[in-house]
Amino acid sequence: MKKNRGFTLIEILVVMVVIGILAAIAIPSYQNQLIRGTRSNAQALMMDIANKEQFYLQSFRTYTTNVSELAITPPAEVTNFYDLTVAKDDTKTPPTFLITATPKAGTRQASDGAISLDNSGTKTPSNKW
Repeated sequence: MKKNRGFTLIEILVVMVVIGILAAIAIPSYQNQLIRGTRSNAQALMMDIANKEQFYLQSFRTYTTNVSELAITPPAEVTNFYDLTVAKDDTKTPPTFLITATPKAGTRQASDGAISLDNSGTKTPSNKW
């Protein structure tokens, strides 16, 4: 007599429960890593802008609010998720600037909050740098 080989309904249900538990743990962790990776790209771009702003100040005695004047083209990995703004204040001595990356609504970064970097290297909020 030949014995049937195969999976029982209980075995299939156990496997489905295990897969469900693993997915419940893995998916949020993966999404958090995507958010952190995109934030890291934005921070690297902001550091590049800040560095080139210092060179621009030496040449023109002021900062610029136009990133294209710094010969920087923001990558799509950043512009798809963040709006970058550069504000300057020439009334202070020495002049100052503030680079802000604000997450775009409707993207995975929306819950992340804005990050900023100023001319003295102050990064806010400090827990995200």
